[in-house]
Parts: sequence; structure tokens; C-alpha cells
Amino acid sequence: MLQRWSQLLFAHWPVPAELLRPYLPPRLTLDTFEGQAWLGVVPFTMSHIRPLGLPAVPGLSALHELNVRTYATFDGVPGVWFLSLDATSALAVWAARTAFRLPYLRCRMTLREQAGVFSAAAERTHRGAAPATFRASWEAAGPPLPPARPGSLVHFLTERYHLYTAGPDARPARLGRSLWRGTLAHAPWQLRPARLLEWTSNLVESHGLPTPAGPPLLHLAEAVDVRILRLVKLIV
Repeated sequence: MLQRWSQLLFAHWPVPAELLRPYLPPRLTLDTFEGQAWLGVVPFTMSHIRPLGLPAVPGLSALHELNVRTYATFDGVPGVWFLSLDATSALAVWAARTAFRLPYLRCRMTLREQAGVFSAAAERTHRGAAPATFRASWEAAGPPLPPARPGSLVHFLTERYHLYTAGPDARPARLGRSLWRGTLAHAPWQLRPARLLEWTSNLVESHGLPTPAGPPLLHLAEAVDVRILRLVKLIV
């Protein structure tokens, strides 16, 4: 599948590792940076969505997404572990839950940019899921950063080219034995520092986690074209 990701904000908080480990399957290792786990909230717009070699499918070619994530490894391969992915297209949510086994949830969401200020608002509407709302605005806070250096915190948080999933219901009590890994391909992120103008959210709390302490580490990202490869089963 091909996609374009734009209007993307990385918001990250350091979180005690013991809080996040129960949210991962037993054989997936929580990835930490210098012993510290990290939790991210990432709003963005996904567009130009189409299967490889095929035209875009009506109803699936564009949407807004808002995900809650942490980081994990399996056999030394670093990747992203999603607690949830809220998206605005019911058809895309169904397809992602079915084909990619990811914990996508339906939501209403807007995301726009005006005069350099980005604004997003979302409300989860997925039946049976914990309610959640999100409202934020942000802007760039400096010139583009140099490419993230391997071994740096920024590289650890953003340069991730694999994802892990154990199925569409990622609640700790429902994690099964299956584990899958997907691969992403895109150019390295072009990042800028960002500052928050507004942030009101209970996305993290909807997972039973405490409100993150302190302000997040923020990075605004330039648009990238992404190629998503099929999932590979690691554990049956």
C-alpha cells in the first residue's frame, strides 16, 4: 500500500517502563532509551492511499488519524507498538483491523493548518471502545533540524520502520499469543521543533494510564510518501 503522511506532530513523554510493559504481549520487549520508556501521541493526515499497482479506492484515499504509541523490539528489530489508532474513515478502520490486525477505532476528527498554526480536534465514536476526546494546536518553534543522528533520542523516537501487532483488540487483558510485524519504507523524517498553543486530551487516560507528567517533547514533521509492506507472522 502507498500513502502520504502530512501535518504530522510527534508528541512524546517519558513514562516509567513498568507502566507500559503490561500493554505488550509477553514475548515483545518494551524498547527504552537509556532505561526510559516513551509514550507518544501522533495526529496527522493520511492521503493518496492506494494499493500497490492499483488506483485509489473511493472512501479509502484520505483520512485523519490520531494514534497512541510506544516502542518495542522483537529479535532485536525496533518498531512501533500501538495502543490505539483513531481514524475518520469507517471503511478504512474496518480494512486496517481486518488486513493489518491493528487496533484502529472510528472517530470524528478535523486537522487543518492556517498561517502556520495547526489545529486538531477529535472524538472517538467506536462502539464498545473507551470514550476519548482530543483538542490541540501547535506551530513550528524553530528552523528545520539536521537529520536525526543514530543513537540520539530523536532518532529513537521517530526513525521507526517496523510496527508490531497482536490483533485489533490491544487491551492488556485481551493480548493473545499471535504476533505480527509490518515494514514501512519512507525517506528519513525532516523535523522541526514545535510549541503547543493548546492541548486538552484524555486519549492516554482512555487506556487506563495516568496523565503524562510535564510538557511533551514536540517535533513537527514534513510530509513523507510511505510504502507499507504486508505483515509477517512471528508467533502463532
